[in-house]
Amino acid sequence: MKAIVVRQYGGPEVLKYEDFPDPVAGASEVLIKVAAASVNPIDYKRRAGLTKDFYPLNFPALIGTDLSGTVVKLGPGVEGFSVGDQVFAMADNSYAELCVAKAAVLAKVPKGLDLIDAAALPLVTVTGNQLLAATGIQAGQTVIVLGAAGNVGRSAVFTAKTRGATVIAGILKKQMDAAKSIGADQAVATDDEAAMANLPPLDAVADAVGGRTAEKLIAKIKPGGVFATALALPQDAAKYPSVKMAHVFSKFDRKTLEFMGEAVRDGKLVIPISQKLPLREAAQAQAIAEKGGGKILLVP
Repeated sequence: MKAIVVRQYGGPEVLKYEDFPDPVAGASEVLIKVAAASVNPIDYKRRAGLTKDFYPLNFPALIGTDLSGTVVKLGPGVEGFSVGDQVFAMADNSYAELCVAKAAVLAKVPKGLDLIDAAALPLVTVTGNQLLAATGIQAGQTVIVLGAAGNVGRSAVFTAKTRGATVIAGILKKQMDAAKSIGADQAVATDDEAAMANLPPLDAVADAVGGRTAEKLIAKIKPGGVFATALALPQDAAKYPSVKMAHVFSKFDRKTLEFMGEAVRDGKLVIPISQKLPLREAAQAQAIAEKGGGKILLVP
């Protein structure tokens, strides 16, 4: 098969489009013909060696964490899937024409959802859903989602609205035009000091941004409220002992992914796809993504 092969840590130029041995489905695994793979920050962080202490590459290595495609072979012991099923998942080594994944991490693409577009969803929608869930927000409460214009943030906003919460989208001034497609009750520019100062007391913060913006908002959380983040906890977290801290690591959940996929299919959740590029152009795709180029799909 053709795949994107990495032989050393470095910039986008280390991503090479080459022949690579076909993967083989083992026990409880499924072989998938990849329809598309999504470019995520974790992909280029791994390529650059930024995660080698806890998520290293073993050279020659493949990368990629999202995929959609069609089941072409079942390994021993697989139940619930058949050859020909359209699936999507968070799975390793997805920048390739073929990929093997554990059946336990696969979900069937909801009928009516475009197979290629489905590749954009697994990591960001599951992370956003779980980030919001970690806040414990309930109907009638107020939560601000930082980074709401991003795909993790959009997914968190959607999840909060399904719970009946009042949702504030925390975005930049330049993103205000995009606020209408996010689905929040209101939007606030996090780079506007006056707007931030006028925020009401919050029941929770769902953080997909980190840094100083996150630090500023802890002070706005009510006693007993929750600060949940998919990034590092704020450096000043210890100053607010009345606020519960939740550090979220995305974990696959089939029901969640199917639910979020159905929401995208039905137009209730919008995950913008900025570009679809051939797999061979993975280096270009990562270079664009690292500069904030939006969600990019690689199509074999």
